[in-house]
Amino acid sequence: MNLSFIGLGIMGKPMAGRLLEAGNDLYVYDKNALSSIKELESKGAIPCKNPKDAAEKAKVVFIMVPDTPDVEEVLFGDDGVEKGIKPGSVVVDMSTISPVATRNFAERLRLKGVEMLDAPVSGGEIGAKNGTLSIMVGGKEEVFQHIRPYLEILGKSIIHIGKNGDGQVCKMANQVVVALTMLGVAEALVLAEKAGADPAKVREALLGGFAQSKILEVHGERMLKGMFIPGFRTVLHRKDIKIALNTAQELCVSIPGTALVHEIFNALIAHGGADLDHSSIIKVIEALAKKENF
Repeated sequence: MNLSFIGLGIMGKPMAGRLLEAGNDLYVYDKNALSSIKELESKGAIPCKNPKDAAEKAKVVFIMVPDTPDVEEVLFGDDGVEKGIKPGSVVVDMSTISPVATRNFAERLRLKGVEMLDAPVSGGEIGAKNGTLSIMVGGKEEVFQHIRPYLEILGKSIIHIGKNGDGQVCKMANQVVVALTMLGVAEALVLAEKAGADPAKVREALLGGFAQSKILEVHGERMLKGMFIPGFRTVLHRKDIKIALNTAQELCVSIPGTALVHEIFNALIAHGGADLDHSSIIKVIEALAKKENF
């Protein structure tokens, strides 16, 4: 099957690589990641000059870019997917963007005879490399079933949530849980150390009880070691939290914990943490506890 993949960043490159390794003919495009294009080309992928070109070459177009305006540009820009895609094709947007915008994009594509799935993911770079991502899908059931074999190359947990936009709603909820849990882990580890206990031993004990979580396991270790090479950048998690806050405002839903973590991400970014892993949120808690400066 001819597939196209647009967006070859931290997540997109390994995801595209897995589709290529599975034996698909893969066409790739990224306006910035030239080294990623060359790496995939060396493995058999075919570079494209723009999203229109990528869409002309495949019946299924995957997108993995940072934000809502980026998806809109890829789809509807001067050389966008819309200009080259053929009726009967499918767009699979695996970015994390606004549910409202997603529904609008899906309707615009449907007028062209093209179906769209929103299929945001969770699992970070490790999950992308290992094909163990959690994939939350919105769109028509029959389109989901058609595309599912490709999603199974990328993920382990693949759930059809509902209509277009519902995948993004689920990812929005996921990002709220991750952010708040990560803040709780950071506070617990800093508190433990300030109280004179070994935070590594505290984490080990917590992993055996009700406080156990993937966040405590993976991000707790990063926090203890100060290893903040990004698996997921702080600036992108803040973007996701902003989507949740905007949606909550539209629905008159109060999510005060989410608003708090958004402000903590703001503080981290203001002190140069935009491109650090989001687990570096502990640096803010450490500074507030006067353990160390930013």
